[in-house]
Amino acid sequence: MPDLSFQVESVESVRCAAAPMLNFKLHIASAIAGDDIANVILQCQIQIEAPRRRYQPAEQERLRELFGDPNSASQKIHSLLWTHVGLLVPRFQNDCVVDMPVPCSYDFNAAAVKFFYALEDGKVPLLFQFSGTIFYRDENTGLQISRIAWSKEAQFSLPVPVWQEMMDHYYPNSAWLRLDRNQFDRLYQYKRQHGLSSWEQAVESLLDGVEENLP
Repeated sequence: MPDLSFQVESVESVRCAAAPMLNFKLHIASAIAGDDIANVILQCQIQIEAPRRRYQPAEQERLRELFGDPNSASQKIHSLLWTHVGLLVPRFQNDCVVDMPVPCSYDFNAAAVKFFYALEDGKVPLLFQFSGTIFYRDENTGLQISRIAWSKEAQFSLPVPVWQEMMDHYYPNSAWLRLDRNQFDRLYQYKRQHGLSSWEQAVESLLDGVEENLP
């Protein structure tokens, strides 16, 4: 029965995708020499291991929404679920390196996006947890099926600049927010009534009015 191990070797931004995407190079190896793996239906859950890195004061302040007041003893930095991905690994013997594309959202309602956006530099500790089905050939019994053990995982550090450069490429000098329909209608009415030509002008006008009244 095959015993597969997994290692994430590198990551790069996909430049010509329809939406932001990172491509991880995944090395898969069999513990038994000569194993003939017909294919693997692979599932992967990616966790952000937030406690495994240090944060600058400005980063801690931007992470307040996720982890609480950085000056409070009750603040607890915890791991975050980033995403799930699936992958069909083609036939190989002994080992192989495959591309594992991971679509990336820029929706600021998602905790992972808030986390990535809060960071200035450094690396993001990730934990890849694998599961799935292995189809392999046995000399005596032909095609066989086994499961990937739930204990199979791999750690990798994602450089923050890779994520930043990817988002700058797909959304240059911009960010996305989702609004409730009623709030959008109110903003749209404000924009029309004040003769503002863009959404940026509408938001800036509102912020200027609020900031004037701040102490």
